[in-house]
Amino acid sequence: MRVGDTHYRSIWFDEATSEVKIIDQRWLPHEFRVVSLKTREEYAAAIRDMWVRGAPLIGATAAYGVADQMKRDPSDTSLDETWKVLHETRPTAVNLRWALDDMRSVLSQLPPEKRAEAAFRRAAEICDEDVENNRMIGVHGLEIVREIAKNKAPGEPVRILTHCNAGWLATVDWGTATSPMYHAMEAGIPIHVWVDETRPRNQGALLTSWEMAGHGVPHSLIVDNAGGHLMQHGQVDVVIVGTDRTTAAGDVCNKIGTYLKALAAKDNGVPFYVALPSPTVDWTVTDGLRDIPIEERDGSEVTHVQGKLEDGTITQVQISPDATPGHNPAFDVTPARLVTGLITERGICEASMEGLAGLFPKQGVAEPAE
Repeated sequence: MRVGDTHYRSIWFDEATSEVKIIDQRWLPHEFRVVSLKTREEYAAAIRDMWVRGAPLIGATAAYGVADQMKRDPSDTSLDETWKVLHETRPTAVNLRWALDDMRSVLSQLPPEKRAEAAFRRAAEICDEDVENNRMIGVHGLEIVREIAKNKAPGEPVRILTHCNAGWLATVDWGTATSPMYHAMEAGIPIHVWVDETRPRNQGALLTSWEMAGHGVPHSLIVDNAGGHLMQHGQVDVVIVGTDRTTAAGDVCNKIGTYLKALAAKDNGVPFYVALPSPTVDWTVTDGLRDIPIEERDGSEVTHVQGKLEDGTITQVQISPDATPGHNPAFDVTPARLVTGLITERGICEASMEGLAGLFPKQGVAEPAE
């Protein structure tokens, strides 16, 4: 995707400086900042404190974090410690564990002196694979938008509601939920995107809106609780969201508030699709409500909001009484029965064990627990 006239990925290896660079998303949309990650502690902070966020990008960042550490200490002890330090940063997004397991599997087979070069090569491959996966999600998701457009009057847009930011900022490029939108724009299909603000961190207001504006996608920012009203009045044709972890049985864990959108969509007959690359599927879990750990973040994210003052200063302000604590579960689980379909790089399937196994037959699926 482009920022102004320049193409960016959300993370990349800068050949000129031999540094890994990221877009520091904490300052968007008001400031565009690029920072270098230079230590294992900085990679951990970037993931934990949401300089980067979104399941695919978290995984890619962790992969480069392992590679960077291998430059300093390629020993088995260092590899295991790095896996542990990075794995502890965010508990919900399964791409983090997937990327760390992948890197350790590749590197543990090599002598220490060969690990650094191999690690950077594999991290770059993980990034390239993510870009292609997300591009193909857009190719398949485009057909959903195209079918809806067939029943529209000439020039009437397909109205898409999305929650949180599942855009290119949450991946290495293209995004998951946004990829079908970008492909629809390139295909000349008129669309209009309803962007949920996504409290408490406002990823929709801050990030998705910024992406939509930068790409020229017609959109409107709405408060989180407006989606049901719009669906009741026939103003939403389809909901497309991302996911941080999807079970082998099709349950979807995504940003808090996704479940309520799925309930409203079900009640109003609006298709509810989830876009995800295959590394976001946790093949070891079949019961999302029971087995997916839900990250509890600091209550200050609920009691405070970040914004830009008239003088341009970016700051946080408190919106609640001093004596009122914030409770902040970061994710919720949408049961598979509420999901119309899963959009993956291999195609679209129903949200079920059979549906996923049909697209990914070589994956080991866990047996349901007794």
